[in-house]
Amino acid sequence: MAKIFVGTSGFSYNDWRNNFYPARLPNSDFLSFYSREFDVVELNFSYYRMPELSQCRRMLEKSGHRVEFVIKAFRGLTHEVTDQSIPEILPQFKDSLAPFWEDNKLGAILLQFPQSFHYTTESRVYLESLIREFSPMPVCVEFRQKEWLRDSVYATLKDMKAGFVCVDEPQIRGLLPPVALATSNIGYIRFHGRNRSKWYTGDAKERYDYLYSEDELQEWLPKISTIAEQTEKIFLFFNNHRKGQAITNARMLIGLLDKLE
Repeated sequence: MAKIFVGTSGFSYNDWRNNFYPARLPNSDFLSFYSREFDVVELNFSYYRMPELSQCRRMLEKSGHRVEFVIKAFRGLTHEVTDQSIPEILPQFKDSLAPFWEDNKLGAILLQFPQSFHYTTESRVYLESLIREFSPMPVCVEFRQKEWLRDSVYATLKDMKAGFVCVDEPQIRGLLPPVALATSNIGYIRFHGRNRSKWYTGDAKERYDYLYSEDELQEWLPKISTIAEQTEKIFLFFNNHRKGQAITNARMLIGLLDKLE
């Protein structure tokens, strides 16, 4: 049975003050405070800017070396792909994660692709090259395009020991269904919320403004158990970060999982 890690997608949100962080807690102490309760965090800032070695070392220190870090890949590797993505950007990004890797705290690298990343021969070749070049670092892949939901893709991920990222999100046009499966020794589920009305019309804050009910999370318990039976560890992240709702739901899910033991 896998070790289950529950955390949030990101931790540095000012609107978490009074909802999770004390009102006067300096931003520089957010990670230390977060690490008192959670043993994993998904870092999303790395999508927007390349991490720095000194920054990664500080985060390890702030977390007391207790937390596993899952790092979202830089956008130049997933959303803004060019001929330089693999030969130049990937080595730079990979080298920046050395502190996490050397400290055995690199849970995985998250390759999250946009809906515009279609299932084509060119895209398949690129994805396989990307996974291969990241080795031996663990990689998990989140697709936003339904075309990738096919047995041949799952088989390729298994052959390459890359994880498949399951998602919970609104069941509306263009989004993925709540497929639950594992393709490596790492299971991975991202809870994006189910804010149907704002998914395509609102900004990022509005899109992820959602609080799961206990019943909604219970729907995932059998799926989590199935994935846990097939893996060594499973990451469960809440991306509904508005007003600390991710914290509320992470605690709720931890409570539900504890009742199963």
